[in-house]
Amino acid sequence: MPTRILPAAGDADAVRSITTLLSQLPDAEPVAPVADSTQLIDTLARLAAESVDELPEVVVVHERIGPVPALELIREVALRFPSVGVILVTSDASPGLFQAAMDYGARGLVALPLSYEELASRVQAVAQWSVGVRRHLGAGGDVFTGVGGTVVTVSGSKGGVGTTLTAIQLALAAQASGRPAALVDMDLQTGDIASYLDVQFRRSVVDLAAVGDISPRVLADAVFRHDTGVTLLLAPAEGERGEDVTDRAARQIVSALRSRYEVVVIDCGAQLGGAGAAAVEMADRALLVTTPDVIAVRGAKRAVRMWDRLQIRKAEETTIVVNRHTRSTEIQPPLIQKITGTTVAATTVPAHFKELQGVVDAGRVHELESRSTVKQALWGLAGELGLVKAAEGTHKGGRPRGDRGSVTFRRRKDGGG
Repeated sequence: MPTRILPAAGDADAVRSITTLLSQLPDAEPVAPVADSTQLIDTLARLAAESVDELPEVVVVHERIGPVPALELIREVALRFPSVGVILVTSDASPGLFQAAMDYGARGLVALPLSYEELASRVQAVAQWSVGVRRHLGAGGDVFTGVGGTVVTVSGSKGGVGTTLTAIQLALAAQASGRPAALVDMDLQTGDIASYLDVQFRRSVVDLAAVGDISPRVLADAVFRHDTGVTLLLAPAEGERGEDVTDRAARQIVSALRSRYEVVVIDCGAQLGGAGAAAVEMADRALLVTTPDVIAVRGAKRAVRMWDRLQIRKAEETTIVVNRHTRSTEIQPPLIQKITGTTVAATTVPAHFKELQGVVDAGRVHELESRSTVKQALWGLAGELGLVKAAEGTHKGGRPRGDRGSVTFRRRKDGGG
């Protein structure tokens, strides 16, 4: 049986060099190369959705792959697709890098300039390992150690547009439909999910920031299981400690959560830091919450442009959620879509703050009544995004219209109405 090998390199010369040698290997079947980290993960996810048997046995990652650093990318592949063997191609063949690559989940390292003998030897060994893993674990979904969950980020165009409420209700909807959900407060300085859900818990996302390898036991110690069944990973009580959560730590945390929960909803807040940027970049769906007013829509446009400049996310890969919508407002969703160049969710959230005030003031937003039009809209949004099981009777909107998303919120002023 031929060995399927997927090259991942951002440099055209590197792609040419790798594919030329791979094509000469006996029983090798090189797959069309991918040019960046996002394309690699998307390709593997698409193949895994068809069947685990469709996944390549070997992925060859060049050191200059981007925008996600090579080692971080290797970790994500190892966590999400554990039966795929990864080889790192690098100019640094030092023992230190070799050890780091192994720690991140690589199965081999090949030094530049490439030699046929070394590459052939590594590919053969890694392919045998991959086949052995698949034989041991069996075919189908059992190959995966985790559920390979959907990650949704919720960011705000500015403070007070309803980001936190949106994130909470999306997680609640997913959990209520039977999909295990985790809710993460990545608004590291001002996040207040704990207050909205009446939670007192001393551990936070910071406790995972310095952990080199987040095992299931370590993750379980850092999270809090809410009465609703949603798992919470909270922001630190002391906002200054949020600086300890680097972009690298955020990638590791998101990857660990993705491997354990079917749905991971991340409240990123309105201010973009390194951790939030990493989360938005990794998300399957990035939501940007705005209200239909000039200031908020301008903020949304700035955020979208900044994400694009920083190569975090393209405008067309971002989904705008319009909160506090009324038919009478001058700024309607089609205009927001035209201004921002994004996709706008078909589901809008109505401006009915009176429905929210009691539960917000009491810190019990999870007890928002089912007849609330705001709750119905947000749970309908969860359906539109594919976060709830179709068989359940939750409210659902139209078909998904975007891939990613992010939302934010400022303390108690952030409401849905």
